[in-house]
Amino acid sequence: MAEKLTKQSDDYPRWYTEVVQRADLAEHAPVKGSMIIKPYGYGLWEAIQRQLDDMFKATGHQNAYFPLLIPESFMKKEAEHVEGFSPELAVVTHAGGKKLEEPYVIRPTSETIIWDTFRRWIQSHRDLPLLINQWANVMRWEMRTRLFLRTTEFLWQEGHTAHATAEEAQEETLRMLEVYRTFAEDYMAIPVLTGVKTDRERFAGAVNTYCIEALMGDKKALQAGTSHNLGQNFAKAFDVKYQTKEGVAEYVWATSWGVSTRLIGALVMAHGDDAGLILPPRLAPIQAVVVPIFRKDDEKVPVMDACTKLIAELRAAGIRTHLDDRDQRPGWKFAEWELKGVPVRIEMGPKDLAAGEVRVGFRHSGEKQQEKADSLAAKLPAILEAAQQGLFDRAVEFRKANTHRVDSWDEFKERLDAGGFLYAHWDGTTATEEKIQKETKATIRCIPLDDDMEDGKCVFSGEPSKRRVMFAKAY
Repeated sequence: MAEKLTKQSDDYPRWYTEVVQRADLAEHAPVKGSMIIKPYGYGLWEAIQRQLDDMFKATGHQNAYFPLLIPESFMKKEAEHVEGFSPELAVVTHAGGKKLEEPYVIRPTSETIIWDTFRRWIQSHRDLPLLINQWANVMRWEMRTRLFLRTTEFLWQEGHTAHATAEEAQEETLRMLEVYRTFAEDYMAIPVLTGVKTDRERFAGAVNTYCIEALMGDKKALQAGTSHNLGQNFAKAFDVKYQTKEGVAEYVWATSWGVSTRLIGALVMAHGDDAGLILPPRLAPIQAVVVPIFRKDDEKVPVMDACTKLIAELRAAGIRTHLDDRDQRPGWKFAEWELKGVPVRIEMGPKDLAAGEVRVGFRHSGEKQQEKADSLAAKLPAILEAAQQGLFDRAVEFRKANTHRVDSWDEFKERLDAGGFLYAHWDGTTATEEKIQKETKATIRCIPLDDDMEDGKCVFSGEPSKRRVMFAKAY
């Protein structure tokens, strides 16, 4: 199985598609640009969803659900919002055998229908802050699609909050950005940069858009999550006011933030190798697979009994474990679980059973070692945590090796050809930003939050610059 994969070095996009399909994450759907998420892929999404949902609730947010269909007139109430999304909208014009009096937009995002609802939910300062999250699907009519990374329909969560002051909204925007950063690094084992988008790249209708940016295995950047300070734009568009303690009517302040099934694509590209997926243990649907090995009929029963006992012990220790008792050659099974990125593979045969041992293989390092069967359940949680940390450390080193400070246009173009993050001075103008993208296909991924101001000259125009920004070619 895995040996037939295209090598990353030969054709990275093809490798990515093959891994997604052969590892049973997803497949193409009959509708162009859409995908069918298969059980293994959906199990990965469920793990992501469970952890993020806990993190959202720990910060005071509640889940709700809003309609898939949005009156077209709602989209037109916030001018910048409708202009930004118009090319991607799918519109329902007929239903029940009749033409609708007003068309409905299939939600590309839910700000408009949620803020129409918030107008009814918010009356007083006592109703604030209002902290809502929605798990849903959305549709954006993409022209160029790739499984998980960019599809016409995708799954996501979208947070929407209302606040009494601008300061509270900004605190919320950065709080949720930090939630995303923590999740990406602690659970996905992917180091990310946090920053603010340029005016050209910010969300349609936002005052500011903040993001987390990750570096993929082919040295391209991936925007992995965004958090938007919406100011009072949507509150004014939908007339959402609250009465202050002094009895004065004021517009509320808003945020929205979201991540999607794109995170699964990020996991594939950040950690995968020529043999397939490498999943971080904290998110892997299966953390350990047990493979019984026997040749003779009289070996089967004792080996299977020992494997069943081990499975029960591992599950009791909280480890997501699977017993692969299919009628296939062990080598075939090994290749499949390697392709699927299961962190730990446990092999048990007659000789292992006699010695009271098992053979343990580690996906992230390729190493194998013998372990005592009766102590494995106690040791494996620490082993999985070490694998999780090892993946993160490796990703940090990869990003470090592919991040460069550049000070001239020639150096910029030369470094960009090799890929990676480029920290360079920019004169702050949209015109220069557009010219750089047109000439090199590189975009400003973000203006980093944790970098100090530094006087310099723009690598393209030579005009004065107060700080460096991060450029890369991106998905």
